[in-house]
Amino acid sequence: MQINSVGAITWTPRDLDVFLALAASGGFRRAAEQVHLSQSAVSGVIARLEDSLGVRLFDRNTRSVSLTPCGEVFLEQARLLRAQFDEAARRVRAMVQLRAGRVSLAALPSLAATVLPRVMAEFARLYPGVELNVRDTLSGAAFELVRSGQVDLAITAANPEYADLDYTALTADSFVLLCAADHRLARSRKPLQWSEVVGERHISMPLPASVRQYANAAFLFHGFQFAPAYEVEHIATIHGMVRAGLGVAALPELAAAFVGREGMVTRRLTGPDMQRPIGLVSRRGRSLSPAAAEMIRLLREEIAHLLPAGRTGPVAGE
Repeated sequence: MQINSVGAITWTPRDLDVFLALAASGGFRRAAEQVHLSQSAVSGVIARLEDSLGVRLFDRNTRSVSLTPCGEVFLEQARLLRAQFDEAARRVRAMVQLRAGRVSLAALPSLAATVLPRVMAEFARLYPGVELNVRDTLSGAAFELVRSGQVDLAITAANPEYADLDYTALTADSFVLLCAADHRLARSRKPLQWSEVVGERHISMPLPASVRQYANAAFLFHGFQFAPAYEVEHIATIHGMVRAGLGVAALPELAAAFVGREGMVTRRLTGPDMQRPIGLVSRRGRSLSPAAAEMIRLLREEIAHLLPAGRTGPVAGE
């Protein structure tokens, strides 16, 4: 029990335990045995309680103690306070032990379709009491969701415009060319130069999507302006149009693996070797919940399995 500088009274759970023990037992000796304190220590706690409230809580005689009318009122509230202390501790322990809680995260659509499903399934299996929420969105929106506190973390491409948020790099997603299996560029299994695909009809996403930004930079490297024949919002639409033979698409490897590759092939794009950094975004100076920390651990394992950092060579599935 303490009285702070502005006169507000606070009690510790231990103080309440002592009061409740004395109220239930009716004697200092029996109360002291229950709470494993000396009789003088019990007497001291009760005296401090009474001093802080400015009223007697117990009537005392040589044989027993009994609650005063004010003590009866305090008893009712003390029981409620003790129950609230216990409930607060129970809820915190449940979060620490991952038996309860909530994790909300944002992810690029390509990552939400390739990395997250297995991670979420494993998380749900291990921790069925923890609620999971996912937002699939573009990189800028993902950063904004973290900044506003609507999600705990995001898994997305790097964006230097959000220097106020913490960004932890996980891996780098290389670019590939997605084309129909009967396309002329599908004949060779060797990596392609960006300069070799300049004259193709491209299907891409509109700005400010990170996919488009990297394609723009690769074309400018060779002195060309990237002007896709089609601009669409969703990776699944790009896949469908490529499968139909409407053009080719320069995509990060995970975006190319967004859906099944039946009727399509991928070829690594080099010269320049564009690498889209993939990492975790969280609010600076704010601790993550145990559930969010565990989600990060599982994400790291899955990304390391799907896309080892710095990997070079043929694209998986070729």
